[in-house]
This record gives sequence, C-alpha cells and structure tokens, in this order.
Amino acid sequence: MIVQHINYSDVSGGAARAAYRIHQALRRHQMDSLMGVDSKFSDDWSVQGPFGRFDKTLARLRPVVGAACVRFLKTNNAILHSPALLPSRWPTRLANLKPDILHLHWICGEMLSIPEIGRLPGPVVWTLHDMWGFCGAEHYTEDFRWREGYTRINRPAYESGLDINRWVWERKRKCWKKPFHIVTPSHWLGQCVRESVLMRGWPVTVIPNALNTDVWAPVERLLARQLLGLPQDEPLVLFGAMGGGQHRIKGFDLLRGALAHLRDQRSDLHLLVFGQSTPREPEELGFPVHYLGHLHDDLSLRILYSAADVMVIPSRQDNLPNTGVESLSCGTPVVAFDTCGLPDIVTHRVTGYLARPFDTEDLAAGIEWVLADSSRHEDLSRNARTKAVECFSEAVVVPQYLAVYEKGIAEQAGF
Repeated sequence: MIVQHINYSDVSGGAARAAYRIHQALRRHQMDSLMGVDSKFSDDWSVQGPFGRFDKTLARLRPVVGAACVRFLKTNNAILHSPALLPSRWPTRLANLKPDILHLHWICGEMLSIPEIGRLPGPVVWTLHDMWGFCGAEHYTEDFRWREGYTRINRPAYESGLDINRWVWERKRKCWKKPFHIVTPSHWLGQCVRESVLMRGWPVTVIPNALNTDVWAPVERLLARQLLGLPQDEPLVLFGAMGGGQHRIKGFDLLRGALAHLRDQRSDLHLLVFGQSTPREPEELGFPVHYLGHLHDDLSLRILYSAADVMVIPSRQDNLPNTGVESLSCGTPVVAFDTCGLPDIVTHRVTGYLARPFDTEDLAAGIEWVLADSSRHEDLSRNARTKAVECFSEAVVVPQYLAVYEKGIAEQAGF
C-alpha cells in the first residue's frame, strides 16, 4: 500500500509535526509512506518538496497572495484565514504518483485551491488539524456560522468589509460534492465535523496524533534542570506556544490571571516559556520567568518537559496540542481548561487537572493541586506516562489509520 501525505510543511508548526509523525510512524511499521510539502525543512528523502528554483519561488509567493486577499476582511478574530484561491501543480503531481491512499493534512498556505481539493481522486483521507475544513476562511472561530451555514444575516458584529468567510464557505459547498473520510485527532473536533453544515454526514473517525513514546520518554528531573541551567529546587511551571503569548486563542492572558491568584498562595514558583525569546521589555508576572526561545529538536523539548513540574495549556480553543501529548509522554502532568480537545489529553485528577472554562481562579487551583503534594505528583507523573503509551504511541495509532485506509480502498473498489 502506497500512502501519499500532503501537508504544507514537514516539521515547521504543530500541524506539520503531527503530520510528519504519522508519516514516520507508518514507515517504521513497514508502510510505503511518502510526504509532499510546499515548504521543506528536513533532509528526509521520503519528503518531497518543490522541484527547482521556479517551483520553490512560487511556493514562497503563493501564501503572500492569499494573505493579500484576506486584507479585504476586517475582523477581531486574529487567527489565520486561508482563502485557498490559487490553482497549483499538485493535481498533476498526484496524478503521476498514483498512490493507493491520498492522505491530506494541513493543506492551506495556498497549497491547493478549493476546486482542486474537490477534484482529488479517491480514496482520500483528510486529517483535520484545526477547524478550516468545515468553516469559511478562518482556522479557528468561537462563532458558530459553520453549524448553520454562512449567510448574510448571521455575520458576527466584529466583522466588516468583504465577507471572505462566507465567500470561501460557499466555494467549499459548491466544489466539495464527494465526501472524504475525515479523521480528527480529538473527539471535540470530530463532533464539530458531525454538526457542521458542510461535512455533516461525511464519515468521521477520531484517531489521536501519533508519538514515538520510545523517544519521548522522561529524563531524570534534576539532570534535565542541570542541562538547561534551571533552578534545582523550586517548582517550575511550563507554558509553550508559537509566538508565546501573542495569540488570544492560546490563553496566555488567562495564565497571567492564574499566576496573579497564585501570588497570594506561594512565592517560590518559576515560569518557563518556550516558543518565544526574551522580550525587549519582559512583562512582570510576579514570579521569575525563564524564556527558552524556539526549541526545534525533540531532544531539547524532551529535556524541557522533564525539567518542569507541571505543563499549563490555558487555550480557549485547541484540537489535540502536541505540547500536551509530549508533556504526558515525558511524565509531566498537564493543567488545562475543560474545553475542546483538551479532555482527550487530561484525565481530571489522574494525569493532571481540568479547570472550569475559563476560570483563572480554578486554573490556579489546579496548578497548586498538582504541586502541593509530592507523593500525589509522583502518581500523576506515572499516570501521565502510562496514558501517553496507552493512547498516543505509534503501536496504538498506526493500526487505527491502517483500518481507515483499508476501508477507503475497499469502498473505492466497490466492495
């Protein structure tokens, strides 16, 4: 069986890392898996990037054109918007490759146009790493137009200008006549697909992102702290996101509120932030803050997770964040809000703590609960590692994907 993955990038960004891990897991299980990208960062021969200088230049320019189109939309939703407007060379390349399964992942950045997606030959499996597949142009939204259809009368008050979201959604509705088999990493996103106007009735399977738990294993905590030059004895609270606290959806402001509550309870905490370098004017949070910058290799991240006492994911919306799965695999409990895909990672008071959305006082209580009892913390760490192996390891995830592939091939053949 030849499986051809398509994703905008191979290892840059959360969706890319998740897609690449699925690809690599299949290869380690003796599957003939290949990956096509518009932006290649690794030296992996099984990942095919743009060919030649012209294709590489074109791949860099295409997202710029898409972003220019979105400027006609005025919105308070600062998350990425993708119009998927420009035709590409991917249909020709895919026709020449003739895989048994075409596995789509994050295909925005003007990688494929909406009509091209609708014309892709089957069988097609599409893993959604955010909400774009069934929304308009937005990748995440707290609005619910996707449940009822994007009409002129249900546009949110925080938008003006050209209704790009309605225009993109209408193009999807007209062009996507044949259902794909949808995979979602979280039960929350799977339920969103089932409730959406666009993909209602399409086959949906929930399969978590794969992680090589043999590689992502705990490092002795004091050694990890020594390697990173971090305090040996103080409690370390970890937060990570691309761009640090810049995006509202990641909830750094909610973590800030929780830390304000914790200042009244204890003074010994240290905050670790990765995904962001030290700002020119660091914010005063009431506790020492260590900015770790952008860590791109698995070993550095594994050491960082192992050094921390607790990982906090204060997201307002999230699918199945890699940070949570990686943290569990390194034996570090996770505190998050009980919302979206985060309950798929955190089992309340077993592998961490789920706070009431978006109650900063309860988030602070969860952090304190994880840290307060050393014996309980050992149990949480052990449970976290166990859950990672039992739910997210390659040995668990790969057979689930193989079952979806085989079903798709059988349906295509008419069996």
